[in-house]
Amino acid sequence: MKPVILLVDDNGEILDFISEDLGEKYTVLKAFNGREALDLLQHEPVQLVISDIMMPVMDGYELCRNIKSNFEYSHIPVILLTAKNTLQSKIEGLEMGADAYIEKPFSPEHLQVQIANLLSNRNKIREFFASSPLVHINTMAYSKADEQFLEELNEAIYQNIENMELSVDQLADFMNMSRATLYRKIKAISNLTPNELINITRLKKAAELLAEHDYKVYEVAEMTGFSSQTHFGRNFSKQFGISPMEYIALKKAEKRK
Repeated sequence: MKPVILLVDDNGEILDFISEDLGEKYTVLKAFNGREALDLLQHEPVQLVISDIMMPVMDGYELCRNIKSNFEYSHIPVILLTAKNTLQSKIEGLEMGADAYIEKPFSPEHLQVQIANLLSNRNKIREFFASSPLVHINTMAYSKADEQFLEELNEAIYQNIENMELSVDQLADFMNMSRATLYRKIKAISNLTPNELINITRLKKAAELLAEHDYKVYEVAEMTGFSSQTHFGRNFSKQFGISPMEYIALKKAEKRK
């Protein structure tokens, strides 16, 4: 599936021009002002927003501020387009949380590269988090709202980590949100399902215990909610590309250096 991009501009010709240029690689949605854009965000799985600044009803600064301060959308990268080329206007856009700032007139190639880089970097960060035993969940946070959400989510899983039956419904209750909202937010930030994130969080906690303490592998498996040492070892190897025993040996070697 193509990534979904939302274009926001009160100039129909500009919307059509950018949409046509991006249409081959992306699914493009259009809005004529910030208010329309926020309405679309409620119903569409938007992965990136490109917005003009000067618009009626709600301008690009206000749209960006709303996106970055809203729990549901704060993970979405925002590129601001503007004819203003003053340093102050750039500072204002960045203060609102914009991820990139492009001056008009701009080359379509420049915009394409900015989009590709933002989406690619997000994917690299997700992959780094998932494949690295001791990398904290907060590395995936794109805003203060995301950081707070991920901290609370991580703590909720840690508080129940020995529970082998920990479910998405239980996790949603702990987070005081609906299952659907929890699923959408976790998927948008990490590209993981809640169950996958629970499993990776268990494994990361296990890696921490193996690296910092002298627990036996079977003890760590029990402490992190796995049904058996075999099940734990298989999951650990699949996720991190190294067995628990190899990981222990590696960490001991690092400490001796």
